[in-house]
Amino acid sequence: MKKHGILNRHLAGALAELGHGDGVLVCDAGMPIPDGPRVVDLAFRAGVPSFAEVLRGLLAELVVEGATAAREVREANPETAGLLAEHLPALTLVPHERLKELTAGARLVVRTGEARPYANVLLRCGVFF
Repeated sequence: MKKHGILNRHLAGALAELGHGDGVLVCDAGMPIPDGPRVVDLAFRAGVPSFAEVLRGLLAELVVEGATAAREVREANPETAGLLAEHLPALTLVPHERLKELTAGARLVVRTGEARPYANVLLRCGVFF
């Protein structure tokens, strides 16, 4: 049994399958999820687990070379906008509708229980060397 890191077996396994350039959408409970990407749904109840908690856990395990979020997050959810700016300095902002379109190309979707608007980010995996 693992003693640290991501313990959820479905999420840990999905992360191990990712490669350079793969997309991982970390999203709130309300984000529409298209057919296609593998989905690991962590949502338990509204707010649990939070977007911030899941994002921090994923960033501790993944190499990320880029990220995209909805432009609307700055006005509608300043706390999440600050979190994204802190952890992802090269963040690209696009209209929310465009982010939803980009989600179709993701390899993995990690759904949180977050219940605040626009708490979504599409991470692009990098390589550790």
